[in-house]
Amino acid sequence: MVDAELESFKTNIDLRAYAAGQGYQLDRKESWRGTSVMRHPVNHDKVIIKRGMDGHYVYCSVRDDRDNGSIIDFVQFRQRVSIGVVRKELRPWIGQSSSPAPLFAPLQKSEKDRMKVETAWARMKDATDGHPYLERERALPASLLALDRFAGRIRIDDRGNAVFPHFDEQGLSGYELKNVGFTGFASGGVKSLWMSHSLLDDARMIITESAIDALSHAVLFPDTSARYASIGGKPNPQQSELIRMAAAAMPVGSEIVSAMDNDAAGAELSDVVKKAVGLTGRLDLRFSVQEPFGFKDWNDQLRKRPQSLSSYRPEVPTVA
Repeated sequence: MVDAELESFKTNIDLRAYAAGQGYQLDRKESWRGTSVMRHPVNHDKVIIKRGMDGHYVYCSVRDDRDNGSIIDFVQFRQRVSIGVVRKELRPWIGQSSSPAPLFAPLQKSEKDRMKVETAWARMKDATDGHPYLERERALPASLLALDRFAGRIRIDDRGNAVFPHFDEQGLSGYELKNVGFTGFASGGVKSLWMSHSLLDDARMIITESAIDALSHAVLFPDTSARYASIGGKPNPQQSELIRMAAAAMPVGSEIVSAMDNDAAGAELSDVVKKAVGLTGRLDLRFSVQEPFGFKDWNDQLRKRPQSLSSYRPEVPTVA
């Protein structure tokens, strides 16, 4: 039988607000829609907080696999108290608190597998200081990875893989893994879009097949007004909509560049991007196709410098 009071604690108390009351602080750089990352400035604990499809606020600690669950587990793990003491601790938070709780934007519900994906992601190290595989095998300089444009968009796991996060409208949905002779994807994750950071003065979005190709393009054709995205191969229906949303979010008069591989599959992907741009209904957006000339993809071109010419043909998307 469901305990109504415990259910109320799990559903009606915003765990972020309670954690803030215990000294935790929101890490805005690592948080996104559907996910809040909070850190404790004294004990350096780091927790990921989400809201399940059942409405429960849930968390997990990046430091300890045993430290996860609902707000009840959060209290018990930290205070080492009985469920009776937990009830006394949390009752003021369901309507009897004398001091206002910190305000947070509503936390969107998300699937359980996302917590596993985000916990693994949070344990990885940012590659802002460089990445051996990307530098040695892919000719991508550490100076590129250190740019604000790509901060937090490439990480390294405990096996030395290069890790590229994929985002959808809810936030982190999965991540691609790359290494010598190896390509993988997060267990339980969903392929969406790898995205660089967006800046206010952006006037162009470069969309490639892989994140490595996007980074290679950034080296070959430096452009401070370009943001980057990749689809990680053959797109699923969700990715087409995400491309449309990304294009629709571009500033007025922007250009969307489909920079896919120089093969038949790349041409098909460019058609997908073109259709997605057309579905924005925005007549101000320009669409073009750019292909590596004489090479299969942008990383091949980068690794075989001196730089070659590339074919670049502006096209007008059909607006729906």
